[in-house]
Amino acid sequence: MHKSNLFLVSAPSGTGKSTLINSVLDKAAQFNFPLELSISYTTRIPRVGETDTNHYFFVSPEEFIAKKEANFFLECAEVHGNWYGTSADFVKSKLDAGISLILEIDVQGFRLIDDLAFNYESIFILPPSMQALEDRIKQRGDKDLSAINLRLENAKKELMCASEYKNLVINDIFDEASEVLYQIIAKETPVNEQNRQELQLFLAQLLSS
Repeated sequence: MHKSNLFLVSAPSGTGKSTLINSVLDKAAQFNFPLELSISYTTRIPRVGETDTNHYFFVSPEEFIAKKEANFFLECAEVHGNWYGTSADFVKSKLDAGISLILEIDVQGFRLIDDLAFNYESIFILPPSMQALEDRIKQRGDKDLSAINLRLENAKKELMCASEYKNLVINDIFDEASEVLYQIIAKETPVNEQNRQELQLFLAQLLSS
């Protein structure tokens, strides 16, 4: 019987994390692998096309703080003036039902869960180069140079924490990165220590560039 698990996936802005995750979810559906994306609570206003309970659980700041004080969240953090949090009960209910969960999470949230000694697998998505990351950030349409530079600085700070994660995936060739991510999540391929050492070396080179 399949053993469900929680997968914490982090990456700097512009790395293509969400697109990779969606491709893995599609692949899991094709192979009848029970895998879903964890739905977080947030105080931010829904964007165009977003609906409650499908993309986020949208709540007021007052509701969020009340839940936070009641230890409702497995982890929560304030990002750009809005609160985001993961319901501990939501995660537990899915895992108990045999459904594995992918949780898109920033480094701050990852460290909160790590402190709880919660059972999970951690995955960090790396860009193929700092230049590629900069190009992807610019392709998002933001023309403000200061905003682009801020995103790059934040990306470098997050990359410095990548070695804290058990698994590293380079998103260079999309189809290959998608397959590697799926293999990690489906546990069809064990962690290869030699590959990990090579990835750590790549990370060091990335940070020095």
